[in-house]
Amino acid sequence: MSELHDIAVRMLSEGRGILAADETPGTIGGRFEKLGIPSSEETRAAYRELLVTTPGLSQWIGSVILQDETFHQQTSSGAGFPEVVTAQEMVCGIKVDAGAKPLAPRGEEKVTEGLDGLRDRLGAYYEGGARFAKWRAVYNIGDGRPSTAAVHANGHALARYAALCQEAGLVPIVEPEVLLDGDHSLEVCAEATERVLRVVFAELAEQGVDLRGMVLKPNMVSPGSEQAQRSSVGEVAAATVDVLMRVLPAAVPGVAFLSGGQGSVEATEHLQAMAELGPVPWTLSFSYGRALQDAPMSTWQGDPARVEEAQAALATRAECNAAAAQGRYTAELEQAA
Repeated sequence: MSELHDIAVRMLSEGRGILAADETPGTIGGRFEKLGIPSSEETRAAYRELLVTTPGLSQWIGSVILQDETFHQQTSSGAGFPEVVTAQEMVCGIKVDAGAKPLAPRGEEKVTEGLDGLRDRLGAYYEGGARFAKWRAVYNIGDGRPSTAAVHANGHALARYAALCQEAGLVPIVEPEVLLDGDHSLEVCAEATERVLRVVFAELAEQGVDLRGMVLKPNMVSPGSEQAQRSSVGEVAAATVDVLMRVLPAAVPGVAFLSGGQGSVEATEHLQAMAELGPVPWTLSFSYGRALQDAPMSTWQGDPARVEEAQAALATRAECNAAAAQGRYTAELEQAA
């Protein structure tokens, strides 16, 4: 298990974070459509190549999550994406869940599927160069949600996935996301997040998962997107760390927060505020998708002539977030970058 621990530590070492480039073809296709970018295997590969070949990226990004399509594609140089990521001195990972589906019998909540055949798929991904995997569960707040049934169903699936990952030699990223959707308060989000995390870690213990060889990817504790009473950056940071201090075992090497619909700068500011709160038992870092990609995607817009400009935009966001993870982010750094 020391090897998995070493990989987990390396993924988030020296303020480096995780680039989540694992959107399904449908999800990234929707984002492309809004920018007038045609979505095809070729354009998706070109965009992902732009991301992972950004000069100097490994200074700020320790690992990259890919999606199955990208994992099996080649870059313009003829090399596979896992090979390119590894050559850039970053750890290559893979999204392995099959998405959130309606939870029977009512279908008002969701449970993530994908356990069938997972052992064989994980073995193939390991042979292909992956050294970690990711599985996302989602929880809604409101009208009695998240229910006990949804919390336990997703917690059990996350734990079974994590155990299979470690068996295959992969570090599991465990991602229980309490969604921002709704008008709930900061306090309600804190209660739901704590309840979800308690069940997740109880299930991880039941399945024999070694906490030293995993990474947690949780939401930040924040009011719902429709809540009129907004919380300050400091309030979000304090509430988030408070929940983690109550439920997260010290054995977990690192926490890589998801951005969850936050604005790019907002996600960076929250990470900086958490670093300013003082020492905690785990490395606090980031695993952002849109908060890292919005700027380069909108800069690129499918134009090969704008690749370098788009890569500079990604480098800016990556540098700012790596600085925030170490408590060194400032408005001046944002402007200078």
